[in-house]
Amino acid sequence: MIAVRLTCWLVFVHIAGIYLFTRGFLLSRLALPNKSQPEYEQWTRFATHKRAVLLVIDALRFDFVSDHPPDPPSPNHHNILTLPRELTAAHPHHSFIFNAYADPPTTTLQRIKGLTTGSLPTFVDIGESFAGSSVQEDSLLHQVGNKVAFVGDNTWLALFPSFLDHNLSYPFDSFDVEDLHTVDSGVISHLPPLIQQSSEPWTLAIGHGLGVDHAGHRVGPDHPVMKAKLEQMNTFLGELVRIIDEDTLLVLLGDHGMDHTGNHGGDSVLETSSAVWIYSRGAPLSLSSSSLPPEILPMTTFPGERVPHRSIQQIDLLPTISLLLGLPIPFNNLGSIIPELFDRGDSSVRGALEVNAHQIKRYLDAYRASTSGGELDGVWSDLVNAWSEANDAPLNTRVSALFAFNRLSLSTCRSLWAQFSLTLMGAGLTVMFTSIVASYALYNLLGNSGEDREQQLENNFLTAFKVGALGSVVSGFMHLVVRSHLDGVHVHHLMFFGGALASSLTLVHTCKPRFTFDTIKSIPILLAIHTLCFASNSFTVWEDRIVLFLCLTSLVPSILIGFTAPTPRLRNRILGFSALFAICVRLMMLSTVCREEQHPYCAVTFYASSTSSAPPILALVLAPVMAVSIPHIIRHVLAVSKSDNGIAAVFLPWTTLAALLAGTTFWILEWIHSMEWAGDVGNVWLRNGRTAVASATMVLVIFGGLTFWSVAPVCLDIRRTGRPTIASTATETNEESPVLADPRLKSSHSDNPGSDTQVTLLGFANAFGSPYIVFWSIFLSVVWLCMQLTGQVVLGLFTVSLLAYLEIVDSVRDVRGLNVAFANGFPSAPGTSTAVFPSNLNLNPLTLKREVQFAEIVPLALLATHTFYGTGHQPTVPSIQWKTAFVLVSSVQFPYSQITVILNTLGPYFLAGVAAPLLALWNLPPLLPPSPPLAAKHQNVVLSVLRSCLGLSAYFNTLLLGSAAFAAGLRRHLMVWKVFAPRYMFTALEMGALDVGIVVGIWGAWRVRESIGRCLEWLARLV
Repeated sequence: MIAVRLTCWLVFVHIAGIYLFTRGFLLSRLALPNKSQPEYEQWTRFATHKRAVLLVIDALRFDFVSDHPPDPPSPNHHNILTLPRELTAAHPHHSFIFNAYADPPTTTLQRIKGLTTGSLPTFVDIGESFAGSSVQEDSLLHQVGNKVAFVGDNTWLALFPSFLDHNLSYPFDSFDVEDLHTVDSGVISHLPPLIQQSSEPWTLAIGHGLGVDHAGHRVGPDHPVMKAKLEQMNTFLGELVRIIDEDTLLVLLGDHGMDHTGNHGGDSVLETSSAVWIYSRGAPLSLSSSSLPPEILPMTTFPGERVPHRSIQQIDLLPTISLLLGLPIPFNNLGSIIPELFDRGDSSVRGALEVNAHQIKRYLDAYRASTSGGELDGVWSDLVNAWSEANDAPLNTRVSALFAFNRLSLSTCRSLWAQFSLTLMGAGLTVMFTSIVASYALYNLLGNSGEDREQQLENNFLTAFKVGALGSVVSGFMHLVVRSHLDGVHVHHLMFFGGALASSLTLVHTCKPRFTFDTIKSIPILLAIHTLCFASNSFTVWEDRIVLFLCLTSLVPSILIGFTAPTPRLRNRILGFSALFAICVRLMMLSTVCREEQHPYCAVTFYASSTSSAPPILALVLAPVMAVSIPHIIRHVLAVSKSDNGIAAVFLPWTTLAALLAGTTFWILEWIHSMEWAGDVGNVWLRNGRTAVASATMVLVIFGGLTFWSVAPVCLDIRRTGRPTIASTATETNEESPVLADPRLKSSHSDNPGSDTQVTLLGFANAFGSPYIVFWSIFLSVVWLCMQLTGQVVLGLFTVSLLAYLEIVDSVRDVRGLNVAFANGFPSAPGTSTAVFPSNLNLNPLTLKREVQFAEIVPLALLATHTFYGTGHQPTVPSIQWKTAFVLVSSVQFPYSQITVILNTLGPYFLAGVAAPLLALWNLPPLLPPSPPLAAKHQNVVLSVLRSCLGLSAYFNTLLLGSAAFAAGLRRHLMVWKVFAPRYMFTALEMGALDVGIVVGIWGAWRVRESIGRCLEWLARLV
C-alpha cells in the first residue's frame, strides 16, 4: 500500500509541476476568427491569372533547384531538378526562383498552416504533427471556397476537411516514410487530369508529393534514390508546364528543407531553406526592366554556395498568390507581397504593398483589441510610428517604407512566440522545488531503522492526500476571488497548484527531515554540476561530452575504496568491474549524432555518414553479435552466484535471445529494403515480413514473456539430500566470502525428530536480484526492437555497464561491511579472513534494510543520459528518429507509431527507471525465517526498493527544476528556442519516461519478493 501511495503522489506532483510551468512557458498563438471581406479593398486590381496550380514537393531544399549549387555539387541532388532554372533563364519575366525561409518548427503540418494562413506557428505546435486539427482562421482555402482540387498528402484533408472532401480530392497516407512512390504516383496520375477537366471548375489545384521527403528520411539526400526521385519530379514538372493554359499560375515549392541526414523539424539553415519557383505561361509577371529599391529585395547565400540568391519569407507566397488571383488576403497574414511579381512599369508595386500593409494593420488593430493585446504594449508605439512613416512617406520612398512596416510587423509578431505567464511559470517551479524537498524527506525516512517507520509512512501519506485534496478544493474556490488579477490562470491551474503544494509541504512537515549545513554539503557535486550546465547555452549544447566526463568521474569514490579493500578478491573485483564500466562508457561515446551548433567539431558516427540515415557497416556486423551475447553475459554474471537456475535458465537463452535477435533482424531487413535491392515485389515482401517479425516479437515479449515470468519469478535450485542435520547455507561466490550461519534455524527445527533432510539452495546469494534482472531483460527486448542497429550496439554496452556497476556497488558494500565487522572486533574464522558473527546479531534480511546511498544512484542516472546520447539522440527535434514510427505498422496508426517513437527516444530513461530496484536487490541473500506473517516479511525489501527509486527520481527532478528555472530566467536569450526550451521539453519527457519505469520496477520488485517469500515459507515447512 505504501508503494502505491508513493508512486501516485510522485506522478501527481511531477505532472502538476510540468503542466503548470509548460502552460506558462509555451503559450499558444492567438488565432483571430476574423475573415477578410471583398469590400474592404479592390483585391482584383492586381489579378493576372484565374487559376493557380500549387505543387508542393515535400522537403524540397533550395539548393535542389539552385543554378549555383554548393561546391562541390552532389551528384545525387544537385543539377537534377533543372527545369525551373532553365525556364527562368529563357523567360526571365515569366519565371522566378526564390530561397524561401520556412519558419520553424519545420514540420509539414505547421508549414501548411503558415502557407495558407500567413501566420506563424508556435514552438509547442509541433506536438500536432501526428494529428492536426482543422484550421478555423482565415486562409487561402477559405477565400477560394469549394473550388479546390487536391491530390497528395492527407494532412491537407485533416486541416481543411470542409473544402477538400469532394470529388476533386485524392488524399494519400502521409506518414509511411518507407513508401517512396505511392503518393508521388498518385499525384502524377491524378493531378494532370484534374487540371485538364472542365466538368467541375476549380480555382486552386494542389498537389503534394512526399517521395523526396521520404527518401531523405530513409537514406538521406546524398543517395541514388534521391536522384531518382528528383528526376521523376523534373519530368512531372515538365508535363505540368505543358498542360497548363495561359490563365493558370504554376507555383512549385518545398514546405521546408532537410538537414544533412534528411531529417527536419528544427531551425537550422538547411531545414528552413526551401525552394520556391513561380511560373506564368501566359501574361508576364513582370513587365518592367527598371530596378526596384534593393532594401525590398533581400539576398542570401546558401551554405556552400558562392553566389547570393533572392530570398523571401515563405509566408510571402500567401499575399502574392491571393492578389495575383484577385482574392482577399487572409486576415491573419503577416507576409509581404513579392515585389518583382507586381513590377509592371506603373504603380502596381506600391499599390500592392499598400493593400498588403492595410491588411496587416487591420490584423494588428484587431489583435490589440483582443484579450492578448497587452502583449503589444511594449512595441505598439514603434508599430504606430512605422505606419505613420509609411503613410506620410513621399512617393519615391513609400515602397520602402511600406515594406519596412510589413517586416517590422512580422518581426514583432514573431516575438509573440515568447508569451510568458510568469504566474504559471512560478507556480510550476514552486511545485517542482517542494516536491524535491518532500522527496528528500521521504528518502531520509525510508533510510531510518525505526520499527514503526512503515506505520509512520502510511500515516504520513494518508495525511498528505487529505491535505492535498483540501488544498485543491480551497484553491478552486480562491479562483473566484483572484481570477481578475491573474490573467490566463484558470481554475484547474490553481487546483493543480494547491493540491501538489499542500501534499508536498505536508510530507515535509510530517517526515520531519533535519536540514543542516551538513545537508547542503551532502548534495552530490556531480548532480550540482549537471544541473548548472543548463545555465549556459554552450554547456547545454555539449552536454553529451560533459555527461561522459561526469559518468566516469562518478566511479572515483568506488575506485578509491577498491584500492583500500581488505581482501585481494574484493580489490580485484572493484577495480576490474570499474575498468569494464569505463571501457563500455567510452565505447558508447563512439556513437554520435551532432546538433547544428556542434559543427565542425563533431562527426556523425551513428549513421553511415552525415548525409545518410543508413547504419554504418560496423553496426550491421556488431548488432547481431551483441544480440546473441547479451543473454549469455547476463546468465554468466548470474552463474557466479549460482543464480542462473529456475526461470533464468529457460528465459534468457530462449525468450530473451529470440527477442533480441528478432529486433536486430527487423532493422537488417529495413536496411535491405532501403537499399532497393529487391525490386517492387521484393520490397513488399520485406515490408510485410519485418512488420510481422516486429509484431510477433512485441506480443511474445510483452504478453508471453511477462506472463511466463510472473508465474514463477524465482532463480533458486533447491536440492534435498538425506542427512541427520538441518542447515541453511548461503552459497557465496568465493570461499573467502562471508558464510552466514544462523543458529536459530537449528533450534527452530530441533523439535522435529523426524527431520533428516539437508536442503541446499543454489542461487541463494542473489535470490532477489537474479529474477529481477530477468524481468528487466523483458523491457530491454522491447526497447531493443525500437532502436536502430547502432543504437542496439549501444544498448548492449549499456547492459554490460549496468551489470558491471551492480557488481561494483555490491563489492563496495562488502568492503564497508567487513570494515565495520573488523572495527567492532568480530574475529575471523580460523584459517580464513571471514568474520564470524555472534548468534545474537540480527542478520535476518527479511527485517534487514539494504541501505541505498544517493551516491550509488548518481552513476545510474548519468549512465541513462549517456545512453540517450549514444543511441543517436540529442535534445532537439531533428534528432527524433521518425522512421521508428513504422516498426509495428506500415503507416502512422495511433497509438502504435507514437509508442515506438517514444520508446526509441526515451527508452534509456525508462530502462534506468526499471533498473533502479536492482540497487537494492542485487546480491541480497534472504535467510529462512522463523515464519512471521508474509506481509511483514517482504515489507523491508520493498521499502529499500522505494528508497532507491525515490533517489533516482529526485536526481532527474532536480535536473527538471534546473532546466525549467534557467529556461525561464533566460527566456529573452537569443538561444532560448534553439537550446534552452528544447532541453526543458526533453527533460520533462525524460521525467515522464522515468516515472513509468519506476512504477513498472516497483511492481516487479514486489512480485519477486512475494514469490521468494512463498518459496521460503514452503521450504521452512519442508525442513
